[in-house]
Amino acid sequence: MAGPGAAGADGGDRLELPCGEHLDPHEIDLGMREYDCPCGDSHAVVTDVHPPSRFFPESLVTVLRETIDTDDEFEEFGTPHLLGVVLEEFPEAVVVHDASDDGAVGYTLVWITDFDARRLHEVVVELVVELMEHAISHADDDAAVSEFESQMLEFDVEAFVEQYRQEREFESEHDRAL
Repeated sequence: MAGPGAAGADGGDRLELPCGEHLDPHEIDLGMREYDCPCGDSHAVVTDVHPPSRFFPESLVTVLRETIDTDDEFEEFGTPHLLGVVLEEFPEAVVVHDASDDGAVGYTLVWITDFDARRLHEVVVELVVELMEHAISHADDDAAVSEFESQMLEFDVEAFVEQYRQEREFESEHDRAL
């Protein structure tokens, strides 16, 4: 049986989802953003081929890539790192499947969460804001720290996610970056 944060650990072809239901990884297509589960809930689906701009404007993705050094097999900061932060914070709510040996799917990694796609979006934004707050707290520029903290007091995660999702096309696999 698959444990938290891992899927298919039993060698089977089906992933055990956070709710306990099972899913064949071949049912996941690259345009899928949510899986309507037999448990009655919708689970967010993210593959490694989904761009980080699924969650943030390209301008912020560029800043994140310029400021965050990665020490792994990925060339630059991206979706695997965002979902890694979610997995670290919510290990019981995320299942990861490595499909690198499966040529029948179009992805290498897939994450399926106990959250629906909208809630996952909010969680990703909240966690990146926390990372940014932590990083700025180490800055030597007190004015920059104060300015950032002031801006974060006015930042509404739910409103940001609502506006961003309205401005992006999330209903098809052809969503585009802003």
